[in-house]
Amino acid sequence: MKQTIRVAFVCVHNSCRSQIAEALGKALAADSFESYSAGTETRPRINQDAVRLMKQIHGIDMEETQRSKLLAELPPVDIVVTMGCNVSCPTLPCRHREDWGLEDPTGQPDEVFEATIRAIEEKILELRSRIQNRSIPGLFS
Repeated sequence: MKQTIRVAFVCVHNSCRSQIAEALGKALAADSFESYSAGTETRPRINQDAVRLMKQIHGIDMEETQRSKLLAELPPVDIVVTMGCNVSCPTLPCRHREDWGLEDPTGQPDEVFEATIRAIEEKILELRSRIQNRSIPGLFS
């Protein structure tokens, strides 16, 4: 029986980077892990620049299936990926944790958002590869 790996992408407001990661995880790595996102606070809407550019670049409408959520709404997860919020993240039980160190593009020009989306895309594919190769310490032991 194949083990289902659950990955939570966590950022303070759960309106931009973590939402992009959840959407790209679902689109590019659903064969390797389930993607979730959440934050310590919520916003009424997902960042509209992120929504617009994800539609433009990937054809994904994040508002169709996603919304800003709190950490308490997450199911139990195996991997926690923080986005690089430069704040102390609450402890979320998991078997592996990593930080992607991405700056918040909110309020920046489209080029900054596009670079962030591309960086997240690369990191999603790299995480997918590490999961498929069973090369994440503590996850498969």
